[in-house]
Amino acid sequence: MVHVLIGELAQVSGVSAPLLRYYEAQGLLEPRRGANGYREYDEDAVVVVRQIRALLDAGLSTEVIRAVLPCVRGELPEFEWCVDVRAIMDRELAIAEERIAELQRSRSNLAAYLEKS
Repeated sequence: MVHVLIGELAQVSGVSAPLLRYYEAQGLLEPRRGANGYREYDEDAVVVVRQIRALLDAGLSTEVIRAVLPCVRGELPEFEWCVDVRAIMDRELAIAEERIAELQRSRSNLAAYLEKS
C-alpha cells in the first residue's frame, strides 16, 4: 500500500498541512505514524479530504461530518444511507432552512430601513 506524507497530501489535495492536521484533530483523518514519527496517509486520503471539503461546502460541521463520513462513497460524495445518516442529514437541512429564513427576515428589515431613508 502506498503512503504519502502530509506535505504530499497537501499538495495533491490542495488543502494546507495545518488544515489537514485540524481534520485529524477533529477525527476526520487518521494517519499512521512512521518510525520517524511523521504522519503517513493511505492512498485513499485524497478522496477522504475531497469528501470532507465537499461536506464542509454543504455547510456541515466537522462534528456532523465525523458522524456521516463512514457512510460516504466517492469524491462527489454519495451516501450509503447507513443507520441515522438520513435523520442527521434531514436535521441539518432543517437547520439550514431556518438559517435561510432568519437571513430573509433580516434582509427584509434592512430593506425596510433603507426604504425609509
